[in-house]
Amino acid sequence: MKHFLYIVLLLSVLSSCSEYQKALKSEDIATKFKLGDSLFNQGKYEKANKLFAQIVPSYKGKPQAEKLMYQYSISFYKLKEYYTAGYQLERFVASYPKSEKVEEAAFLSAKSYYMLSPIFSKDQKETVDAIEKLQNFLNLYPESEYATEANQLFKELDFKLEKKAFEIAKQYALIAPGYTKDFNAAIKSFDNFVFQFPGSKLREDALFYKFDAAYQQAMNSVEYKKEFRLKQAKEYYTSFKKIYSDSKYIQDADKMAFMLEEELKNYSNKS
Repeated sequence: MKHFLYIVLLLSVLSSCSEYQKALKSEDIATKFKLGDSLFNQGKYEKANKLFAQIVPSYKGKPQAEKLMYQYSISFYKLKEYYTAGYQLERFVASYPKSEKVEEAAFLSAKSYYMLSPIFSKDQKETVDAIEKLQNFLNLYPESEYATEANQLFKELDFKLEKKAFEIAKQYALIAPGYTKDFNAAIKSFDNFVFQFPGSKLREDALFYKFDAAYQQAMNSVEYKKEFRLKQAKEYYTSFKKIYSDSKYIQDADKMAFMLEEELKNYSNKS
């Protein structure tokens, strides 16, 4: 009995493959569309996509075009071909603005760009593009069923840009030993970071590392600049402690501030 069922299943698979191959070679666009629709609904997106690709130009302006273009666009998303999916879904939204599928298509188009966003250490062009697409979606569909997810994706991407900016600033002061540390660039970069991302959860880290950069610069400064830099670093410490008195960095910051005071005594004695 099991052997019989195996044969039946095998014949069914072979028949299905044969039907698909015949449809691919057929000149009948209705046959391709019908089978493509069936395969799409079964989750066989790669096969459906190949059939749809053959008939898309032929259905332009026809009543079935909306359904075809929706399924064709979605099949790219399901296949994780996000560049093409984003483009095709945008085309669908532009071509069928009154479609019942337009909101879903607009969201998945924006999400396709989100999926293309690289890790924070790489160039963030795709991240900036994705943020713009998600913002446009939220502006158009603020009450959408996809709005919660879109907001979450937006926040993830925005934090990625924050992380990128933060790490760039940090590397100026924390570059590997043996290389010149650019403390002025670090301080300026952290200032820019705080200005650009005032609500960032990395703000505490940024202000501490800014103080740390100023501290290291002051303690290792040439003599004629040292007093000024010591006082400047002390000001950064005061500002940091005023905002983050219970910071995870506060013990280190207090020790550094003590060292600054000790160094400044040398100048008060001179005067």
